[in-house]
Amino acid sequence: GSEKVYNPYDVLLLFGDREFAPHWFGTATPGFLLRLMMERAVSPMDVESFEADWESLSTFDVGAIETSALLFQAGYLTVAGEVRRDGQTLFRLDYPNNEVRLSLNRALLRHVTGAPLAVSRQTGQLGNLLMRNDFAGVETILRAFFASVPYQWSTTAGLANYEAWYAGMLYACFRAMAMDVRGEESTSRGRSDMVLLHGGQVFVFECKMAAKKEQSESAVGCAMKQMHERGYAERYLADGKPVHLVALVFEPAERNLIAVHAERYR
Repeated sequence: GSEKVYNPYDVLLLFGDREFAPHWFGTATPGFLLRLMMERAVSPMDVESFEADWESLSTFDVGAIETSALLFQAGYLTVAGEVRRDGQTLFRLDYPNNEVRLSLNRALLRHVTGAPLAVSRQTGQLGNLLMRNDFAGVETILRAFFASVPYQWSTTAGLANYEAWYAGMLYACFRAMAMDVRGEESTSRGRSDMVLLHGGQVFVFECKMAAKKEQSESAVGCAMKQMHERGYAERYLADGKPVHLVALVFEPAERNLIAVHAERYR
């Protein structure tokens, strides 16, 4: 319905501590949920675009439950709207509030790397580096971040071979810093991997894979050409903000970032 229901336990903890904090999320670490997301190769970008029917949302068989239904039943997602498609009603799911969005992405990053303090320091610097357009510094931070991901995670289901794995981890970094990031934003000619609005500037990201380091320059060229030809940045020109196109190239054997190239759009 139109009324939102807040978590009563969260409110009681707020009254008890007299301080705003992620009280509800802090009552338990969702280790099982985070492991399941990794095993099923669920991208952080997917979480904000789930659709499910009522039958799947009401399933309680843990062995067969869909990830979207588990996140819904555990309180990490809520019904944000309804969609009628092919004669049936689908429910559009989204985070219930900013606390859950921030906390889940932060927990995912800690779970993946196993180094919460290092991740916090690394991701915390990204915002300042982007504001200064220090893309060499951005490359250094991102390389350090991806180097901290144990190979077991990035090789799960061959994730190291896919652009979506790296884009999803970068998306989680930005979400964990409460940044305005938009995944796979559509234009009339395609979808960008990611758009970040930060510090009065716009950053359009395109991720590519290179089979080996020697192909990084070609992959950068491919990414830049795609962003220009498909006009990923055009919708933001009217705002008068600086717009940057950023190509990120990853290499599966390295399981890491091997090249970053950025240029001001027009």
